[in-house]
Amino acid sequence: MNARFDIVTADPRSDARWAALARTTHGSLFTSPPWLDAVCATYGFTPQARIATSGGTPTAGFAWVAVDDLRGERLCSLPFSDRAEPLGTDGPTWCSLVDGLLTDDTRFTLRCLDSAAPTWDTRLRCGDDAAWHATRLDAPVDELRRRISGTARRNIAAADRNGIRVEVSSEIDAVRHFHRLHVRLRKCKYRLLAQPLSFFENLWHRFAPNDAVVTMLAFSGDDLAAGAIFLVWNDVLYYKFGASLAEYLVLRPNDAIYWAGIRWGVDRGLRLLDWGLSDLDQPGLVRYKRKWASEERRILTLRSAGRPSPLQDEAGRLLGELTGLLTEGAVPDEITARAGALLYRYFC
Repeated sequence: MNARFDIVTADPRSDARWAALARTTHGSLFTSPPWLDAVCATYGFTPQARIATSGGTPTAGFAWVAVDDLRGERLCSLPFSDRAEPLGTDGPTWCSLVDGLLTDDTRFTLRCLDSAAPTWDTRLRCGDDAAWHATRLDAPVDELRRRISGTARRNIAAADRNGIRVEVSSEIDAVRHFHRLHVRLRKCKYRLLAQPLSFFENLWHRFAPNDAVVTMLAFSGDDLAAGAIFLVWNDVLYYKFGASLAEYLVLRPNDAIYWAGIRWGVDRGLRLLDWGLSDLDQPGLVRYKRKWASEERRILTLRSAGRPSPLQDEAGRLLGELTGLLTEGAVPDEITARAGALLYRYFC
């Protein structure tokens, strides 16, 4: 990139220059204006961005949120997002975009793909790695079926034999049905709180006008067995949220949903299915996504040298203990869901 550029500040939810950058191949769902707007509307955040311009044309950008709560002051790029690579940056441009933001005392966290410019910044240390998977949708459905693993093909056939029915909906009621399933999965399997229903509703309101959100619910008879929410940005289909009930897994409802998602993406003329982030401490999930994926890379968590105070560490421990109490089996799902609405904002 030419070293002659200007740096301007902007609100990435509404700035046309940011929207233009987010529509390039450097952008993703998680740097898109509707995603940012939904996250910030739910949790009361105010996002900030710096944009490099050359002759008035935007050439690169970086967005973050400043958080100040009981866990202290910190910068996050971006909260509750799989990743948030800076848009179109090389090393020198990245340094200009974060000039004055990264200091010895700054607590800063960024997740990005392993080739992004911040991975070369010596002021940032690499924390946890995660896997990223994608499936190219560049062929007819029959060819895509041949490309996926034999295990995935057998599971699709098993779901069909078992009578699994996938309903595809663009309506908000389907999102609400999914959220109840999502709360139960996170509570029972992972002992974690779920993001509030208001977040899912905010996503729907921002993506639905462009026909860019679809919920798929898998049923065994009249019983809801599994579900997923997919979002579309820049001709990419994102598998963002998924949930299922353990007692139905033998019927392969998730495989039926994933195959329905691939076919839906092909019908829409989309170019890629992004399977999102998978923590490496969940090797079963990584193996499962590999059955469907044609690409695999790493997502890196980068952090600055700034550290929380002992009081802020104590707040983190308290949140962990509250989560454990509020996800016990005896706690009604409704209470667990309300707890997520109150506490989830502190987990970024």
